Amino acid sequence: MALGQLNTVPSGSADFPAAPLPAGPSGRVPFRTALVHTWYLTGRKLHALVRQPWVLAFSVVQPVIWLFLFGQLFRKVIDIPGFGYHGSYLDYLVPGVIAMNAMSNNMWAGMTMIEEIDRGTLNRFLVSPASRIGIMNATVAEQAVSTTVQSLIIVALGLAGGARYHGGAAGVAVMVAASIGVGVVFGALSNAVGMTLRSREAVIGVYTFFMLPLMFLSSAFIQTRLMPGWMQAIASRNPLNWAVQIGRSAVSASPDWGAIGVRCGGLLVLAAACVAVSVLTFRSYSNNV
Repeated sequence: MALGQLNTVPSGSADFPAAPLPAGPSGRVPFRTALVHTWYLTGRKLHALVRQPWVLAFSVVQPVIWLFLFGQLFRKVIDIPGFGYHGSYLDYLVPGVIAMNAMSNNMWAGMTMIEEIDRGTLNRFLVSPASRIGIMNATVAEQAVSTTVQSLIIVALGLAGGARYHGGAAGVAVMVAASIGVGVVFGALSNAVGMTLRSREAVIGVYTFFMLPLMFLSSAFIQTRLMPGWMQAIASRNPLNWAVQIGRSAVSASPDWGAIGVRCGGLLVLAAACVAVSVLTFRSYSNNV
């Protein structure tokens, strides 16, 4: 699809109008138009991803290392008195790896935004009829699709390695949804950093600063009850830990749906707030172009 031309209907989208609906008098577009533009722009990003499937393939290399190297290295951890988990360590580890992978990959989203600025792609969209909301929603939607595919690959690898998901397909779906939620949180923040600072070094710095501390200040590898008190306090407020606990409970034999609902609500509110921050930085950028 040519840049700036949103009236070319992608394959399989016959239900959508052939041309974008007109903008309102204030420059804002109707909600239906924003949805149509989101569809086109998401399709553009997904087509680019399909043309480079190796990107998805390489993105699961690190989770495979976490899953099988760490899974074997720390498999005796589950025997520590007070660990309190019924199942294998691989069962325990899979939800953590899925959540960590979602956070890790989405924290690079700002790099893509910087590349689009450097190539001039984003500026061309800004002078086109494209909805500003559609531009931002397309980024979130593309990240959600990528996270879903990667999470399902990890689920399959865990199953092949001997992990069991007693919560069934519904539990796996909740676990994947939680990974999408935490991915949106950190992807939106990464986009905000990219739009504000327009520096690859800044995105790398944010990744380095947050990734390892948040990973080890969660129950991804070990139960939080075995951590020092100050680490438990941080873990209870760590969105990555929320996603890990949601996934682990959802695929267990006896899910705590009340706790799952509370943590899902917290992730949803936080994701909405982070997306709002990202939208504000995008509007600030578009006003200064």
